[in-house]
Amino acid sequence: MMSSEEMELMVDSRRLPVGWNIKYLDELCENLDSKRIPITKSSRKSGNIPYYGASGIVDYVADYIFNEDLLLVSEDGANLLARTYPIAFSITGKTWVNNHAHVLRFKEKITQSFIEYYLNSISLESYVSGMAQPKLNQKSLNSIAIPIPPLPEQKRIVAIADEAFEGIDRAIRNTEKNLSNARELFESYLNSKLLPIVSSNLTQTLSSVTDLIVDCEHKTAPTQETGIPSIRTPNIGKGYLIFDNVNRVSEEIYELWTRRAKPEPGDLILAREAPAGNVGVIPEGYKVCLGQRTVLIRPNKKSVDSQYLAFLLLHPLMQKRLLAKSTGATVQHVNMKDIRELAINELPPIQTQRDCIEDLKQLESQSNRLESIYRQKIAALKELKQSILQKAFTGELTADKGEK
Repeated sequence: MMSSEEMELMVDSRRLPVGWNIKYLDELCENLDSKRIPITKSSRKSGNIPYYGASGIVDYVADYIFNEDLLLVSEDGANLLARTYPIAFSITGKTWVNNHAHVLRFKEKITQSFIEYYLNSISLESYVSGMAQPKLNQKSLNSIAIPIPPLPEQKRIVAIADEAFEGIDRAIRNTEKNLSNARELFESYLNSKLLPIVSSNLTQTLSSVTDLIVDCEHKTAPTQETGIPSIRTPNIGKGYLIFDNVNRVSEEIYELWTRRAKPEPGDLILAREAPAGNVGVIPEGYKVCLGQRTVLIRPNKKSVDSQYLAFLLLHPLMQKRLLAKSTGATVQHVNMKDIRELAINELPPIQTQRDCIEDLKQLESQSNRLESIYRQKIAALKELKQSILQKAFTGELTADKGEK
């Protein structure tokens, strides 16, 4: 076991303020993991009692195993590293907890709140085992060193954090609403712009305005760290492709997987499964492979603008037609016959299509600019939260500035 001096260095490069100590988590609370009981979904009796898992409530059941104030800490899952959601969260009253969250009981509620803030402020990477299936086991959880001040100082720090976080979280919610409104404004304008077309007579099929509609290979391509992007359904957005975290394949796999047709800039890639109906256009300068559960659509470029066709297929009325015959109990799946025979309306001349797209691009540019501003503001607000926590747990918010 490391010395107290070594533990100090793990928490902060300076000595702690007067009255502060460093303790392991298991010195501050009682672990109730042995009392957890997982219930399979088919065995759960529906009710109004929260049933908790690694990241919060996953269901509501008829019975409970706890009835007190407790702190839950994620035991497994990608969120331990991604930190999209808090990994520590308080629960109270009648609850049921499965075996994916550690259950901690504290003598003092204020200490529970202090530890909750602390665990959500630090990286757990050094405590987590497994990258494919991240896990924070009980031994690792207990080994987390906590800088703990006297109870009155805990109360002061929690009060400061509560007040600050209430305002910051409210600002984040409002900014997220503005972000959503910016995107909805563009989509609303887009849909209204195309409404006269999608509401006109159905005179043709998708096949009749395209040169090619090709299905993907029905198997998983071997991937590698570098190479040609392999577009799967998660990489297909609303009119565009998403290259963040895209899988990549070798030149040999690319040749094999595209033997029926090599995707070209201006081609559309449509998702056959979740998110079924999404469609994106391959941008200029990009060489991509057709991944699983996707369809390559090549518009007749003499009469159809690629981006116009993509937006047309994304219109709610077109999506309703496209997904009307989709199958699958849990995951929607669109078959190739329905894609090829999708009824579409008479299209305007290609120059009219291009004029429409130019108009839409101007509005989209403004929308994207607003979205960028809102995302930067959200990021700044989240950084402010981390800054407040960092100051709290290094003693910078303490009333006594002396050192041990």
